[in-house]
Amino acid sequence: MDDDKPITEQAMETITTAVDATKDAAVTAVKKVRKAAKKVAKKVAPKKAKKASKKMAKKTSKKAAKKSSKKAAKKTAKKAVKKSAKKAAKKKKKAKKSKR
Repeated sequence: MDDDKPITEQAMETITTAVDATKDAAVTAVKKVRKAAKKVAKKVAPKKAKKASKKMAKKTSKKAAKKSSKKAAKKTAKKAVKKSAKKAAKKKKKAKKSKR
C-alpha cells in the first residue's frame, strides 16, 4: 500500500477490490447453478412442467446468488477493514521504533 494515500482511502480501495472479486465469484456460481438446474429439469420434468421448473430454477438461483454475494461481500469488506487497520497500526509502531 502507498504511504502517500490516507488510511481511509487505502481501506476503501481494498474494500472495493474485495467487493468486485466477490461479485465475479457470485456470477460464476450463478452460471454453474443455472446449468445444473437446467440439466436436472431436462431429466426429471415432462415438457409442460419443464418451462415452469426452468423459471423456478432461475428465480431460486438468482435469490440464492443474491443472498450469497451479499453475505460474501459483507464478510470480505469486514476482513479488508480489519486487515488495513492492523497494517496501519503496524506501520505506526515501526515508525515510532525507527524514530528512537
